[in-house]
Amino acid sequence: MDRWSEKDAKDWWQARPWVCGFNFLPSTAVNFIEMWHGDTFDMPTIERELGWAAEVGFNAIRVNLPFLGWRNDRDGLLDRLDRLMGAASDRGINTVPCLFDDCGFGGEEPVWGPQPDPLPGIHNSRAVASPGRSSVLDQGLRPSLEAYVHDVISAFCKDPRVLFWDLYNEPGNRMDFDKTEYSQFDAELEKHALSLMETSFAVARDIGPEAPLSVAAWTTPLPDSDAHPYQTEIDRSALLHSDIITFHAYWNRKRVTQFIDYLEVLNRPIMCTEWMARQIDSRISDQLELFHNRNVGCFQWGLVKGRTQTWLPWPDDLVRAHGGRVDRGIWFHDLLDETGAPYDPTEIQTIRFLTGTSEQAARKGLG
Repeated sequence: MDRWSEKDAKDWWQARPWVCGFNFLPSTAVNFIEMWHGDTFDMPTIERELGWAAEVGFNAIRVNLPFLGWRNDRDGLLDRLDRLMGAASDRGINTVPCLFDDCGFGGEEPVWGPQPDPLPGIHNSRAVASPGRSSVLDQGLRPSLEAYVHDVISAFCKDPRVLFWDLYNEPGNRMDFDKTEYSQFDAELEKHALSLMETSFAVARDIGPEAPLSVAAWTTPLPDSDAHPYQTEIDRSALLHSDIITFHAYWNRKRVTQFIDYLEVLNRPIMCTEWMARQIDSRISDQLELFHNRNVGCFQWGLVKGRTQTWLPWPDDLVRAHGGRVDRGIWFHDLLDETGAPYDPTEIQTIRFLTGTSEQAARKGLG
């Protein structure tokens, strides 16, 4: 199977409504291992929170899978993914499974089993990568990583509940949120992450899933830089291999408009698979309309305030580097509290209006 043609990608995009979704972890999970482990997989909470998401007006979720879950409990992981996608589909929501992830912000390698409680006051303090940065560097593990990609995609290759396959989240990311200095890249990790990403595309192409493949361009220079937004080898490769174009942008509206302008020349559907951080002016109040009017799909970070503590801000210097101001009285990510009440009701109204669900919500008495 070759990369989709521009026409096939556009036809796929035009056959569906505008995609408006979010990155999902249930509020009872501190990270994706706790979400997917058999002892802590919390289906009642998942169903309740997906119900709230449907009432808000969302029609898609993006969710990371743990390689260690497949390695230690393959049948259980696939069953739980099937159940999650079933619950989402029952509520009019499609799923974007993400197979790999280098964002180990908590600074520890992943371990399959009970997860520690969050560190008080720290954003996403127990986030772990998948398969883990040391595993990405381990060439002896590569056959198992390829088998994981092949097995998961094969299991759901014709499943209409899959919106698209996100093969790798932020390959090469070395940022840890428990450090005072941030170095995004390590040369060895970047090299091996690039190789794993390109191999994952090849494995997935051999299967030929019905849903498209993508990896987001995620690195962007600071505003005072003259560099092209997507100048790394990993980003360039991701854009050239992807059937549909995806990117990340925790920036203000002006910067995000620039990113969209750059990516439109690729002549394929575009989606922003991570955005929305209020303290750095990545806000629903202005950017959701931008995405809608430019026909760019979007997935904000977070839904319900919970154990990931992503309503708390990034480290102060990282907030400032993105042009923001530190204010712990403002939620960083997330929309709803633990009871389903909105942090900001006007955000919910905006989502419902732009997704065309305002009338349905009114009929249900949801405001």
